[in-house]
Amino acid sequence: MSAPRPVVHRSKELMAEATAARLVTAVVDAQSARGTASVVLTGGRNGNGLLAALAAAPARDAIDWSRIDLWWGDERFLPEGDPERNVTQAREALLDRVPLDPARVHAMPASDGPYGDDADAAAAAYAAELAAAAGPDADVPAFDVLMLGVGPDTHVASLFPGLPAVRETGRTVVGVHDAPKPPPTRISLTLPAIRAAREVWLLAAGEDKAEAAAFALSGAAATEAPAAGAHGRERTLWLMDAAAAAKLPAGLRPPVSA
Repeated sequence: MSAPRPVVHRSKELMAEATAARLVTAVVDAQSARGTASVVLTGGRNGNGLLAALAAAPARDAIDWSRIDLWWGDERFLPEGDPERNVTQAREALLDRVPLDPARVHAMPASDGPYGDDADAAAAAYAAELAAAAGPDADVPAFDVLMLGVGPDTHVASLFPGLPAVRETGRTVVGVHDAPKPPPTRISLTLPAIRAAREVWLLAAGEDKAEAAAFALSGAAATEAPAAGAHGRERTLWLMDAAAAAKLPAGLRPPVSA
């Protein structure tokens, strides 16, 4: 377990650009060291803003896009191509603009897919796909970077405070029912899967995230603040703009970066 380290940027735009540059470096380093890279994407305004910034960055061409596996931390359980699905938004922001290997883009199942409207079966299938990619003696790959957006209620992926999914200790992927924000049915990685990543990056921008960030970074329990339970094996970064960091205790607030 790595201790969380806040990194604060002046604006959400600078945060997105800096995080895109950080991701390029992480992927290139992983490909240099291991020949391939494994990244878990997040949706929401900050996750999509990061992907758009990466699409606009000339440095994106430093990545060998044919040697990267893309996974998702969660997904809205909606029909394939629905504009609210994280994978649909990711394709529009970046994925359709880079030469990915389609076999290495691991989208979570849709509600009109082979598992129909059974989110739990779809989650089990994604868990099996992760396990197959992980190899022996592991349930999920050792993700190089796993990114999570932080919600105003401290949720990450589709792990919401008080719901059963945030307490899961055995399964790596679960169906989420009765989520407090629409749509109510989702699929999500669990905290054990998240904690298998080498690095976990939590993205928080906007004043509506300030209380959530302060609460999660002040020692809250994961059941009360799921973001507090998300950490990487080697590094945990909270990548924030100044508005989201505004309520951090003085001892946790680093100098604002460019």
